[in-house]
Amino acid sequence: MSDKKELRSRQWYGGNSKSAFMHRSWMKNQGMPEDSFDGRPVIGICNTWSEMTPCNAHLRDLAEKVKFGVYEAGGFPVEFPVLSASESQTRPTAMLHRNLAAMDVEECIRAYPVDGVVLMAGCDKTTPSLVMGAASCDIPAVVVSGGPMLNGVVKGERVGSGTAVFRWVEELKAGKMSEADFLAAEAGHSRSAGSCMTMGTASTMASMVEALGLGLFQNAAIPAVDSRRRVLSQLAGRQIVNLVKQDITISKILTREAFENAIRVNAAIGGSTNAVLHLIAIARRVGIDLCLDDWDRLGRGVPTIVDLMPSGRFLMEDFYYAGGLPAVMRALGEHDLLHKEALTVAGIPVWEQVREAEIHNTEVIRDWDKPLCKEGGIAVLRGNLAPRGAVLKPSAASPELFRHRGRAVVFSSIENYYKRINDPDLEVDENSILVLQNCGPKGYPGMAEVGNMGLPKKVLDKGIRDMIRISDARMSGTAYGTVILHVAPEAAAGGPLAFVREGDWIEVDIEARRLHLEVSDEELARRAEGFVPVLPPVNSGYQRLYRDHVEQADLGCDFDFAAESRELSVQRISH
Repeated sequence: MSDKKELRSRQWYGGNSKSAFMHRSWMKNQGMPEDSFDGRPVIGICNTWSEMTPCNAHLRDLAEKVKFGVYEAGGFPVEFPVLSASESQTRPTAMLHRNLAAMDVEECIRAYPVDGVVLMAGCDKTTPSLVMGAASCDIPAVVVSGGPMLNGVVKGERVGSGTAVFRWVEELKAGKMSEADFLAAEAGHSRSAGSCMTMGTASTMASMVEALGLGLFQNAAIPAVDSRRRVLSQLAGRQIVNLVKQDITISKILTREAFENAIRVNAAIGGSTNAVLHLIAIARRVGIDLCLDDWDRLGRGVPTIVDLMPSGRFLMEDFYYAGGLPAVMRALGEHDLLHKEALTVAGIPVWEQVREAEIHNTEVIRDWDKPLCKEGGIAVLRGNLAPRGAVLKPSAASPELFRHRGRAVVFSSIENYYKRINDPDLEVDENSILVLQNCGPKGYPGMAEVGNMGLPKKVLDKGIRDMIRISDARMSGTAYGTVILHVAPEAAAGGPLAFVREGDWIEVDIEARRLHLEVSDEELARRAEGFVPVLPPVNSGYQRLYRDHVEQADLGCDFDFAAESRELSVQRISH
């Protein structure tokens, strides 16, 4: 970019006005030389590093490599922190703070003199929040994911972070694992820097970044502590300068074709149900009307060929050695399931980036005709219990429960569930359907990952390890089971889920995408009379803002006023 007027940062640093003097002078107190302000692109490094977000605690080191790359390409890097939503440490849920972090990112980009931005993310919600904020600003952007931890190993067994603990908790409750072994497993469960090494939400969203074209080659799977993760960071620093010079903004990458690629990739990798919420929210930030039907339609016919926990056997470290996401995308392209001309931040079409990728281990990345699951993707169920839809991950569910009819055991809140689930007098058996209410976006608030309810002890004692569970909550991407989630509208918004009663019959047919409460319309209307939502008290002004303005799950749980931001972003932040 030869015309300095085209650089947004020149509005701060160009010329000899009082404002320019002050902007430059204060930056120079950090020891920055005069030529830092000579018209070279200013690159923001938006970092979610935090010691309270263990997945992202190594991002300070990676940010230094990004800076090297920016300098090499002739740019001027400046790092700034934003809210880091920690899935493992935050209560009640990091999802409550995803939108707050997105607002933080958006306002920082708008307020600071940056021409392009490198988004440093890792933990589940940090990736979508950074992309949502940057998308609203529409400047050049590259995402650098922190990468997954090394494989977990406990007593010689390969274990996945998040996934194994669900089994251990159940085995501890059933008396099949000692407390000493349970506590000893912690050391081998999370043994290096990085995010969960299963195909949980963190790895899924890193994969979505790469599939969307926002991340460089192999962004998703290089282990956090592998030297190649640092190399990727340095290359990202170089490339963001090139994107600024070419004026390749984030909206030129985030096209409908890019989102369709990502949805099919999610099916092929057995990705997290949380990706549904996040991609819909991101798409709406750039004015693309992505909906649940797109997820169901595009995922059908796509086999899950990646054999990773929680659906399969292996972990992200194995996935990288087997060829990583490029190998999966090549397979999709060879079966006409990839928009090959979609642009990437490498400045080239996606097919040019992945067409030479190879599969090095066909146990981890299976042959197309020998999939882990013949039809992956996300199943979107509808019916009188979920008029606006609910989702299920078939690759993590039990096939014998794909068609099922059972009586509802209803919990009015997660606290009610904890109080009653192991009550010996609870009328429940393996044919029952567990129903959890008031854990959606408004009801919790924040839509916590409590949808994968543990089974009752009396059922576990029979050796049963799965039952159908239905809720308006979310589920960790590391979890598994026949769990129907994101029921919309939620109970706290007066959705039919609020009016399910103990003993009601519910019919589930995953193949037919049917979720039906066997109660007449007239009876549901009678139960809805005088409805008052069950809303726990909010503890802060932000929680009040969230509850008042969050949209339902089928719209991505973004704020309703984000639409105004999308319209304003058309005017470009340079104005």
